[in-house]
Amino acid sequence: MEDIYDTNYETGQDNIQKFGMDIHHPVFWISTIFVLLFVLGTLIAPGPAKILFDGAKSWSIDHFDWLFMAGANVFVLFCVALIFLPVGKIRLGGPDATPEFSVMSWFAMLFAAGMGIGLMFWSVAEPTAYYTNWFGTPLGVEPRTPGGADAALSATMFHWGLHPWAIYAVVGLSLAFFTYNKGLPLTIRSGFYPLIQDRAWGWFGHGIDTVAVLATLFGLATSLGFGAQQAASGLHFLFDVPNTINVQIAIICGVTAVAVFSVIRGLDGGVKVLSQVNMAMAALLLAFVFVVGPTGDIVANVLDTGKSYLTTIVPLSNWIGREDEKFFHGWTVFYWAWWISWSPFVGMFIARVSRGRTVRQFIVAVLLVPTLVTLVWMSVFGGSALYQVEADMGALADGLEDVSLAMFQMLDNLPLAAITSFVAICLVLVFFITSSDSGSLVIDSITAGGKLDAPVVQRIFWAVIEGVVAAVLLFGGGADALGALQAAAICVGLPFTVILLLMCISLYKGLVHEQAQAAASKPGNEPRG
Repeated sequence: MEDIYDTNYETGQDNIQKFGMDIHHPVFWISTIFVLLFVLGTLIAPGPAKILFDGAKSWSIDHFDWLFMAGANVFVLFCVALIFLPVGKIRLGGPDATPEFSVMSWFAMLFAAGMGIGLMFWSVAEPTAYYTNWFGTPLGVEPRTPGGADAALSATMFHWGLHPWAIYAVVGLSLAFFTYNKGLPLTIRSGFYPLIQDRAWGWFGHGIDTVAVLATLFGLATSLGFGAQQAASGLHFLFDVPNTINVQIAIICGVTAVAVFSVIRGLDGGVKVLSQVNMAMAALLLAFVFVVGPTGDIVANVLDTGKSYLTTIVPLSNWIGREDEKFFHGWTVFYWAWWISWSPFVGMFIARVSRGRTVRQFIVAVLLVPTLVTLVWMSVFGGSALYQVEADMGALADGLEDVSLAMFQMLDNLPLAAITSFVAICLVLVFFITSSDSGSLVIDSITAGGKLDAPVVQRIFWAVIEGVVAAVLLFGGGADALGALQAAAICVGLPFTVILLLMCISLYKGLVHEQAQAAASKPGNEPRG
């Protein structure tokens, strides 16, 4: 059998050594220049920049809602198919490869990198928003009704369940397979090698990797900025610390400093340890809210939300003839574009820590396990929030005023509110640190031409840049600058949807090739001469 993966390209051959760094010549410099230009442009005119990128985002969502929706559905179906197909037996790294991390460490890292931040920010705010008609209701249900409560939780679950994790799984599995089984560099371009072969090492590949770097950096910087606002809101709510730009920037600086320390410690001593600590803290907070909150309602919510999720996943996945356009465009299509723009970052990080797993184990862990955990998490926190709204209890009963305060307003109506709110603030901060740390590893790998052993100073450089971009934009342009950054990240989701669809085809071709090679190498299957 012809081996199309027998390429003369060597990982890092286009690299140059400058300033103690080992960098991929075109990708590093182009990415850096684009970041600088964007930051300068946004600082000079934050308002017009936000208008410009918001316009591009709206155009993408209005004209290509069908592509985002159809693409996300394809990714789910593709991942489910891989679980049952014979290629599911293929092991990442070859038949003799063994996992680098325990199951719990592995899961903690992929979950912390994937959406830990978002779950803290939106697990209370999102169901409350849908129930109170803050910005549309799912499938046009009547707000503040029992049916509205069920729809609120199932729609939240829809946005944080199978679809986003399928997006991450496609990228993660593709990169892990082509890197560990085919010996290609750990960069996004490697996922297209079966389709374009050695052209992947040219300007087509440079373009893909550059867009991946920008999407990752902008997405992380946006999350850092909004996360600093949530942490500052929590500190103001809890300790009456003034929620000012200076406080928010101080939080970003603190998070960045710890992230740099974690980067220096490496994958084992940094991200892994922080992820384990974070998951332990999250589990304790979850258990506390479950016990002291409306426990009976929460148990019912888990069952009802799971059932409702399964019954509404098809109508919520449909984009034809929808009458709830405000909700559909403002939430679902926005989320799909956001998850897709984040996929290079999360997918590559998952690939980085998944060597030794089979394809089937990978898909089950990345697709199904987080979905089940999210179901419990949303039912506990979102269910508790809706219980308070329905009972006319606390600030949430009046609807959402400040999204960043929603979690703390819910906890305020439970015992030991000061302690749990402080734990929530710590969780938010540590989730930021793990995201910044893992994001730095990813950007470093791409801008180092796929090398896994690039100098530590490069990771430090990107960790600092993430914090600097967030802090500078927050200081110079405030909410408008962050909004422009978020809109820019969303715009990246449009071309990346097409890229991921092509990646599915490429990955399947690669898996079939690997399976055929394995079959041909078995005793008795040698060609007869």
